[in-house]
Amino acid sequence: MTPPASLASSSSIARAASLRRATRRGGDGARDAADARRRRRALGRDARATAARDRVNGGGVNESVDYEDLSDRLKLDNVRQSLIRQEDSIIFALIERAQYKLNSAIYAKNAVPVPCFAPNGDRASMLEFMLREVEQSHGKIRRYTSPDEHAFYPEAQPPLVIPPIAFKDVLHPCAESININDRIMEMYVDNLLPEMCEGGDDNNYGSASLCDLSCLQTISRRIHYGKYVAESKFLAQPEEYTELIKAQDADGLMALLTNQAVEDRVVRRVANKAAVYGSDISEDIPDTLALPVGSESLKLAPEKVGELYYRWIMPMTKDVQVKYLLRRLD
Repeated sequence: MTPPASLASSSSIARAASLRRATRRGGDGARDAADARRRRRALGRDARATAARDRVNGGGVNESVDYEDLSDRLKLDNVRQSLIRQEDSIIFALIERAQYKLNSAIYAKNAVPVPCFAPNGDRASMLEFMLREVEQSHGKIRRYTSPDEHAFYPEAQPPLVIPPIAFKDVLHPCAESININDRIMEMYVDNLLPEMCEGGDDNNYGSASLCDLSCLQTISRRIHYGKYVAESKFLAQPEEYTELIKAQDADGLMALLTNQAVEDRVVRRVANKAAVYGSDISEDIPDTLALPVGSESLKLAPEKVGELYYRWIMPMTKDVQVKYLLRRLD
């Protein structure tokens, strides 16, 4: 007996509804399973990333901790002692570089076949190549996040492989934008090296360029330390400096921060250090450490070091001070 049309229609509707519910449950189950798979993949990625960080950091870096500079090396009270220590670093670096000839090919483009090219296709100098490579490795471990360090190629800094460190706000924020390494490079290559090194070529490009890196980095740090010197001077005489800063009087600032007597003492001190550090010290303590300037036995003529400070390092340091002070009230 054929069921009534109304009953057949109701039965079909019920079966269709049941099928839709089953399909919907199946779809929800598939979506849930897909979500679970995505969550597992995400957890796996996180675990792998954590393991990678542990391998890079030796497992000793906790990224949930705010790392802070706990030393006192950048305190304004320690500026003078830091400048004196930097003198030693500069003198030793110069002595090391002076043992090689000028080797001008290191500083010329297209002269040494290094794998470093400018956008126009020119091959970079060996010195540029070395600097870029060193700044890549040092930049990864946050050397150039320190306010007293300045990269020669800051636009090419790599991402950090260890968490950043927080430094105390000793300087005005304008300090971050002051970088005169282009002038330092020009001074070093065009003026300092020809006066310090014997002319010619001894083919020791690798050794000489490594010494160049040390010289450039220590000289750059010493010159840019002028920001700390300027901040100390500003805090010591705020009214005098504020008046000149508001007037944007660069010449007045230069006159106020210059102390010729102190500069003369610095020149004498570094020349005396160069005389001692550049001499061959025996096991016997000499009666006096006052060695004759220009002695043939010295590794580097002391007057050259004194002249470097007088003609280049101190004037450039004061230029940095003026640049900083002009923006100190921004």
